[in-house]
Amino acid sequence: MKYALTLISLLLAVVASAAFSQDYPAKPIRIIVSYAPGGGTDVIARVLAKKLNEALGQAVIVENRPGAGGNIGTEAVAKAAPDGYTLSLVPSSHAVAPLFYPKLSFDIFKDFTFITLVASGPNIVVAQPSLPVTSVEELIAFAKRQPGELTFASAGVGSSTHLAGEYFNSVAGIKALHVPYKDSTQAETDLISGRVSYMVDSIPSALPKVQAGQIRALATTGKRRFAALPNVPTVIESGLPYESISWWGVIGPANIPPPIVDKLTTEITRIMRLDDVKEFIASQGAEVTTSSQQEFVDLVRKDNTLYAKIIKDANIRIEQ
Repeated sequence: MKYALTLISLLLAVVASAAFSQDYPAKPIRIIVSYAPGGGTDVIARVLAKKLNEALGQAVIVENRPGAGGNIGTEAVAKAAPDGYTLSLVPSSHAVAPLFYPKLSFDIFKDFTFITLVASGPNIVVAQPSLPVTSVEELIAFAKRQPGELTFASAGVGSSTHLAGEYFNSVAGIKALHVPYKDSTQAETDLISGRVSYMVDSIPSALPKVQAGQIRALATTGKRRFAALPNVPTVIESGLPYESISWWGVIGPANIPPPIVDKLTTEITRIMRLDDVKEFIASQGAEVTTSSQQEFVDLVRKDNTLYAKIIKDANIRIEQ
């Protein structure tokens, strides 16, 4: 009798979930962005929100909640009701958060539903114009002839450009002094002026300066050449086993009903494959990249493991 009641309860829950999911969405959806307006994550979120609004027939609102390295907005998502009405577009730094903030109120895996990736893109190794190097091989040789003489810039301690730079130095077997800035723009300004030697930058930020000849592109950091820079080789082509990718994906609170996740995945995947969306993402220095839930989780785990070692080896800490 007890078994029968349990089975009936489960069946009723499934039926209720299915009925609820059929009506989804019945009210506005919000996409929380844990960063200020105007950045890459915010821009992609707004394009996605506009297209989802058209597809689902409900308002999709982008809500910016910056602060604490993105943790304020991410915590709000973790604590939201798992009904599909609160989502978030997160960048690859989501995988790094617990490595710098061990006392987070949320678990980056257990407290979220991973829906799908939407975009990804390589970074780019760039050097100041006066540095006498034109390739990764020459940069490494120069650094080894003058150990400790080179400096590499980043958008701040613990930023994706900092970690990518430390990772590059480790794989290349070179040492350089890290010079952190408040953001990539400030770092690039000093790179252009020659105050710092090189950096591993994001392509959306570096591309206009590369195309204007203000900084020198040595290599991109993906598995294949970047379409907008077809004459720039990859780091892998230099013989160095180095890959550094930035990505963006949609998550929600843990335990969103599978039918809602499936609906969101289907619509988001369709939207991201539209020609105008692909063209826009390409203009931002990235490319459309969709995935299954498991592929998304696996990528976050891979990055978390990789950067945990980099952070430990380089003894990187963020003052809190």
